[in-house]
Amino acid sequence: MALILFSLFIIFIFPSSRALRPPPPGYYPSSRFRSMSFYRGYRNLWGPQHQRLNQNALTIWLDSASGSGFKSVRPFRSGYFGASIKLQPGYTAGVITAFYLSNAEAHPGYHDEVDIEFLGTTFGKPYILQTNVYIRGSGDGRNIIGREMKFHLWFDPTKNFHHYAILWTPREIIFLVDDVPIRRYLRKSEGTFPLRPMWVYGSIWDASSWATEDGKYKADYRYQPFVAQYSNFKASGCSAYAPPRCRLVSASPYPSGGLTGRQTSVMNWVQQRYLVYNYCRDPKRDHSLTPECWG
Repeated sequence: MALILFSLFIIFIFPSSRALRPPPPGYYPSSRFRSMSFYRGYRNLWGPQHQRLNQNALTIWLDSASGSGFKSVRPFRSGYFGASIKLQPGYTAGVITAFYLSNAEAHPGYHDEVDIEFLGTTFGKPYILQTNVYIRGSGDGRNIIGREMKFHLWFDPTKNFHHYAILWTPREIIFLVDDVPIRRYLRKSEGTFPLRPMWVYGSIWDASSWATEDGKYKADYRYQPFVAQYSNFKASGCSAYAPPRCRLVSASPYPSGGLTGRQTSVMNWVQQRYLVYNYCRDPKRDHSLTPECWG
């Protein structure tokens, strides 16, 4: 009995790292960009019958008939792209809810892509947020070269809306969750960085072959529909049609980009506690194909 009470005391005094919230980042880039109505910036791309707009909150869902997706009306060559997203609780294995940049329609078989993806899960297990970057066809064909970093979150993404964003400039890509930077991907060479214009997308779809524990658990349509909600859309930056002098956006107070020391410290804090996979540290990967890991 004494041992049980002591264990409860330890748990109460020293909660698990998953309950810890990151320190304040000190700068909040989402506040610098206006929200827009869905139809001002986006259009349905597929599955229109699985998409509903209510007071500027978009609901999309997947069932055995179809998923759904949307796309920005303009391509961009840089910018800040964000949305507040709420996920479905319960069994969602095999299901991907995504917010991402891509030019796959303009460059089929040889495209660029920057991903925020929520990997569906089984009962009692947390969602995984996957960030990824594909460059010039590295996400096409059989020999896929992903640049995945995966995270657990410090909150339950099914309880409330949280803001997820990608900041992309010719120098860097920064992934943010509620204005907390979780990953910074630097341009170290043209061959390892996406530079061609991309559109902004959101979607929900069945990726049973790989999404949950490398495909161990599949989508189970006894639990359909699988629903995702999007709101607070932001897309601000240089469109593909903007003049060369278009000013780049930043995730920090510095017009030249980068992160403040405090933001960098918070990002490192998150990675120490919530990062669950880093492609650069995977001994099974051929790192001659990902030279940015060591350059």
